[in-house]
Amino acid sequence: MRRRVGLAALGALAATACQRVSAPTVITQPRVRWRVVTSWPTSLDTLFGGVRYLAEQVKQLTDGRFTLTPFAAGEIVPGLQVLDAVRSGTVEAGHTASYYYLGKNPALVFGTGLPFGLTAQQQNAWWYAGGGLAAMQALYRDFGVITFPAGNTGAQMGGWFRREVNSLPDLKGLKMRLPGLGGKVMAQMGVNVQVLPGSELFLALERGALDAAEWVGPYDDMRLGLPRAARYYYYPGWWEPGPSLELLVNLTAWQQLPPSYQKALEMAAQATNLYMLSQYEARNQQALQKLTAEGVQLRRYSDDILQTAWQVTQDLLADLSQREPAFRNVYQSWQAFRREGLRWAKVDSLPIIMAFSRPDLKT
Repeated sequence: MRRRVGLAALGALAATACQRVSAPTVITQPRVRWRVVTSWPTSLDTLFGGVRYLAEQVKQLTDGRFTLTPFAAGEIVPGLQVLDAVRSGTVEAGHTASYYYLGKNPALVFGTGLPFGLTAQQQNAWWYAGGGLAAMQALYRDFGVITFPAGNTGAQMGGWFRREVNSLPDLKGLKMRLPGLGGKVMAQMGVNVQVLPGSELFLALERGALDAAEWVGPYDDMRLGLPRAARYYYYPGWWEPGPSLELLVNLTAWQQLPPSYQKALEMAAQATNLYMLSQYEARNQQALQKLTAEGVQLRRYSDDILQTAWQVTQDLLADLSQREPAFRNVYQSWQAFRREGLRWAKVDSLPIIMAFSRPDLKT
């Protein structure tokens, strides 16, 4: 009898334990909704589409409890005021290119890239393994913002021109849209540099308010209609060999997130970085073929333009390093990273590229 009672009691305990294990988990994480302003029009389905991809990744990683709503340039703030909106707390986050804000701190340009600087692969290596993330987050801390790389366009083109530019003197007096340090370099070469958001480029170029404009590359440039406003398409985009785009987050909003949401946002930014670069690499190849088939005149910048641009760039970087302590602090480590990267590239990738450029090799 005692044995029967003991077995019955054990059975009851086991059943209770099973009920406890199988009971539904209580969700304690809060629902968080953020607005994300961007520097991009919705027509650019790789740039603005990348922010949508970022939002979807965050949603999936948090079971829909943390949601981001992207807004195109001009919907809440103009495309070139994303940092201001995030800094002030007008919105929780933004997606932009840091070189738009070099007037606030010239060192911010490292977040996007420097003329004759790092390729996309090298830029990512600098961000994730070369001290770039720590350096940029230290800079943005002064603005009450934290940053994460969240996109890369790959190597960019050198812009659309309404007339041919055959040598350095042909640049004098041209009105050209070109942001960042590349714009500073071109200005010293005689160009009248302007900075406009992508949504305004077609009309400015078509109506002659601009003589030349650069954006990203063949795919995006077609989306903006630039081939209908200018005929000559130049390369290389020496000022942006592998530019990054960034997710900027208001630091107070970031600190209020649960740790799991912070991690989800960081992981989503990394995924977006890979996604966007992959999309551009695939789409730009096809778009360039289409453009040349339709009669666009592809032109290479002349040697005298490239050589002058290189020298002006070195002088500008040296001057900024001397005048701006924050710039110098980042530049010294960045320069060392770039130097070692070039040594590796001369052994690793450049011989392969040179081999493929041989005319006797069939592709």
